[in-house]
Amino acid sequence: MAPTPGSGSRKPSRSASTIVADNAGGYHDFKIDGYSHIENLPTGDSVKSGSFTVGGHRWRIALYPNGHDDDCKDYVSLFLFLDEDVIRRVKVQYDFAFMAEKRTLFFRKRMQKVITEPAAVNNFGSHMDMDSGFPKFVLKNSFDFTMLVSERDSLTVRCNVVVFDELRPEETPAEAVLPTTFVPPSDLHRHFGDLLQTGKGADVVFQVGGDKFPAHRCVLAARSPVFNAEFFGTMQESATTTSSVIHVDDIVAPVFRSLLCFLYTDSLPETRKEDEVAMYQHLLVAADRYSVERLKLICEDKLCKNIDVPRVATILTLAEQHNCIVLKKLCLDFLSAPANLKAVMATDGFKHLSTSCPSIKKDLDAMIAS
Repeated sequence: MAPTPGSGSRKPSRSASTIVADNAGGYHDFKIDGYSHIENLPTGDSVKSGSFTVGGHRWRIALYPNGHDDDCKDYVSLFLFLDEDVIRRVKVQYDFAFMAEKRTLFFRKRMQKVITEPAAVNNFGSHMDMDSGFPKFVLKNSFDFTMLVSERDSLTVRCNVVVFDELRPEETPAEAVLPTTFVPPSDLHRHFGDLLQTGKGADVVFQVGGDKFPAHRCVLAARSPVFNAEFFGTMQESATTTSSVIHVDDIVAPVFRSLLCFLYTDSLPETRKEDEVAMYQHLLVAADRYSVERLKLICEDKLCKNIDVPRVATILTLAEQHNCIVLKKLCLDFLSAPANLKAVMATDGFKHLSTSCPSIKKDLDAMIAS
């Protein structure tokens, strides 16, 4: 009912009929290590990413090193497709880019786009659509592409996806209609990484061999109960209170640098492939010393995947000395095979294991006897 002139100061309520488009966006990085092993696949053959979820739907990326058909055999083809059954087709905006690492000082690395194409929009069904990608994304023999894959023999494909749900009407008071905002993922780790890299506000310096590492007591104390006790506990060491320089003698500089990186960013700097296992062994010891449990579990998990004849004795020694139950069990399972045990007994690591871990020696003697 409309207000009458004598009805007072009541304002008629206002409303607006709005069409609301829900959408969700994200990206997935598909990294192919050892690209040289797949670059000669026949035309029409592809490698596919693992399944990933954006906008409530599962997706996969397909890369054809020599094109998905004869018309594009001189190109690398890229496609996005749904990895599930849907009743109605899903409207999606997507694009692909080949990414390269842009290195910065100390330990950080960032990804930058090298080869990309404008975004496309498609309606996806429950099967792989050959119009859902870029058949001629890049010439496989182009200078930019060959330089990109030859540097590390790897290729990272980034796929940005925005999923548009169906339009729906919604009654909304006109005054309450607000613009939609996109909240980016947390970048707290980047800010703390900058803090470590710049040394801004540092109040302690670690001397490790010939290297010095400025750091912040409050950050280290928050991340490690051992540092917390040393800096702020009732039993704090006099060296940490009377001097701003702390000497660390039983950890080498690269390992201590990686430890600091993890304490500030919850991630580890990149390590050369051939040095990774040795780094995880040293970091396991450091993580146990400073009670950084998550880092210790990461190292244990990595070492579980690198048990072999040359390394198993050393890894088993670490597992026993630092109470890594899963790692110890997998090492003993590996040694339960007579051929493995015989080969390991000839290594120097086995001699060290026998002298440093008497309890393990008994288990091994029982295996030998059987």
